[in-house]
Amino acid sequence: MEISKREEEYLEAMYLLYKKKGVIRVRDIARKLRVRPPSVVDALKKLSEKGLVEYEKYDRILLTEKGRKIAEKTYSKHLLLTEFFTNILGIPPEIAEEDACQFEHYVHEITAERIKEFAKYIQEQCPYVIKQFIKEKMKNEKSKDTPEVEEVKDKHTS
Repeated sequence: MEISKREEEYLEAMYLLYKKKGVIRVRDIARKLRVRPPSVVDALKKLSEKGLVEYEKYDRILLTEKGRKIAEKTYSKHLLLTEFFTNILGIPPEIAEEDACQFEHYVHEITAERIKEFAKYIQEQCPYVIKQFIKEKMKNEKSKDTPEVEEVKDKHTS
């Protein structure tokens, strides 16, 4: 069965809402995904037809076993990518989070598994190298900001 990237987003959002609140509501999904409630209802109907959610208008919304597995897999990729971007590449957390939201829907299972294995390997075998890499990146980013600040100061002191 073909699941679109958008459907994965809906399933993941429902999974997270259920974990957090114990209940899934149309308005909460709409708020989380920044869409209008009618769009959520349309998506729920399609997901229900595919057997991924149990949904009846004005009734509770539940992920089926199949829907929950897809949501968990998507969310685990999200966590893996966020951690990789932050801890290995030194990307700021807010950017890592944003990028992970995009990448999680396009990364193949094999690629995700390889990233996980690589991250584990490099953290175990080369923790010093990671720290140095991140330290160097942060130093470079700060030095990019510094000349502009000094340049502005020079213009005002002349």
